[in-house]
Amino acid sequence: MNIEGMSTIVTGGGSGLGAAAARELTRAGAKVALLDLDEAAARALAAEIGGLGLACDVSDAGSAEQAVAAARQAHGPCRILVNCAGIAPAGRIVGRDGPMPLADFEAVIRVNLIGTFNLMRLAAADMAAADPLEDSERGVIISTASIAAFEGQMGQAGYAASKAGIVGLTLPAARELSRKGIRVLVIAPGLMETPMLASLPREVQDELAGQPLFPKRLGKPEEYARLVRHMVENVQMNGECVRLDGAMRMQ
Repeated sequence: MNIEGMSTIVTGGGSGLGAAAARELTRAGAKVALLDLDEAAARALAAEIGGLGLACDVSDAGSAEQAVAAARQAHGPCRILVNCAGIAPAGRIVGRDGPMPLADFEAVIRVNLIGTFNLMRLAAADMAAADPLEDSERGVIISTASIAAFEGQMGQAGYAASKAGIVGLTLPAARELSRKGIRVLVIAPGLMETPMLASLPREVQDELAGQPLFPKRLGKPEEYARLVRHMVENVQMNGECVRLDGAMRMQ
């Protein structure tokens, strides 16, 4: 897909991977709407890149519907969706105080997995009704999983399950939506320099940074963003999960 002029939605666009993707797609000529629970962060970045900043709780149907409608009114029907919104709470299934509260597990599934599907369904409806482009393509959906989907560590039961669900959603969605000329992909990042990781103690960050085989450092959000752009531009990429992790395998 030629990105120039394409109406684009990025969730979690106020910071981290979402912000990097929004900047990269804007440089390629996209018209970007940034959706974030932190409306101030979304509006601040939107002002920087000439986009649209919108408040959105991706786990809520009404909130997402309103945000997608506002993006459509400003930029036209969605052609590119990048799902970056997510949370990463830690907690053992059975901890010192007993079993994990069910609400804690439910919360991460609702934001990460249901939130991804929520925006996918809305963006796909926009794309399906749009005119076909070159190669009969109508849109591209890229979601964000994690290598924890495959090698989740102790304390990551909810997070790993939510990200594995995103991986599992990708192929059936691609099979269904291909009939409408819509491609569906997912990126599974390793350890990236994001505010989520920056909240960890420095010694923990340093230990994690040494785990990738090469390069021996954390991934950069800009590297994630460049992969997003390549996926959008390469029409042959569809129904696939791509790891972006420096060959890291979590123990």
